[in-house]
Amino acid sequence: MEKQSPEAIRAALADATLRSRDLASKMGLSEADLLAAQVGVGVTRIAAAPDTLMPAVCGLGEVMALTRNESAVHERTGTYEDWHPGNHAAMILGPEIDLRIFPSHWVHGFAVRNDSGKGPPRSLQIFDAAGDAIHKIYPRDGTDLDLWDRTVAGLATGDGSQTLSLTSRRPTEAAKLRPELAEDLRSAWAKMTDTHQFLRMVSKMKMNRLGAYRIAGAPFATALAPESLNAALLACGNGAVPIMLFVGNPGCIQIHAGAIHALKEMGPWQNVLDPRFNLHLRLDQVHEVWLVDKPTKRGTAQSIEAFDAEGGLILQMFGYRKEGAENTEAFADMAETLARLPKEAS
Repeated sequence: MEKQSPEAIRAALADATLRSRDLASKMGLSEADLLAAQVGVGVTRIAAAPDTLMPAVCGLGEVMALTRNESAVHERTGTYEDWHPGNHAAMILGPEIDLRIFPSHWVHGFAVRNDSGKGPPRSLQIFDAAGDAIHKIYPRDGTDLDLWDRTVAGLATGDGSQTLSLTSRRPTEAAKLRPELAEDLRSAWAKMTDTHQFLRMVSKMKMNRLGAYRIAGAPFATALAPESLNAALLACGNGAVPIMLFVGNPGCIQIHAGAIHALKEMGPWQNVLDPRFNLHLRLDQVHEVWLVDKPTKRGTAQSIEAFDAEGGLILQMFGYRKEGAENTEAFADMAETLARLPKEAS
């Protein structure tokens, strides 16, 4: 299907009642296509490379960071600080905004200015080569918008084109299993000393995360009922069990560390609606949930991990684990109460 012209896209946006993400899907476009069509009309192309963008964003003060995938949206208010560059992987390690960044996916950048009085007045939005959202930044009430605009001017690329050349979206990798290596996998798993060794280990065996969970089985990976994810969130609510909650996509992982309090279910969405942290989770898209134990030098790192029907990782939950303030025992006690799947179903 041939893409609509920038003029046609702007006309559709003017008449739209749908969110941009839903409108783009309806029109057979990416979110990035919608923004590109508005370049020069409230939208400016900016540098997307983290090495350029992140140092500039660190000067903005308090903002809201948003990272999402198809099934979960993670929103955290705070300050971008403690930037650690890297060609393959980079990090923001602030006490509230905590990101793991994979720069090769940060391809298209836009600054949006909205003077309509409806919706956020500004945003910075980063997309991958297929036009899918990687990371977004929004001002908060205390953000200096004049400083924001000066920062955008410094990041502007000068590219005024209103169309994008996009690559095809990569399909989600389904579970990769090698049952003949089950014993090798369990043996190597038991010898791990750091959680970061896990993906390298399974990759060497030509498996992936979900495939390894299905093969290893208990006590390393235990299949939970899909509804257990919501049960875990509810059990952790009202500050009962502090957690670390990871939501990501191929280009960015965003982490919340601390208590969660106010949960509100609305239609298919379960929502955490705390003043500085929001999570929006599509419960109807949770297809598999695993309780995973990984050995480390500091003891077992236990997580609850949710996947969609295609095998894509939706989110991970861990017990709160920071130097001098660990609460993994409460997390383990909570996880023990969650419904397991019968062995034949897993």
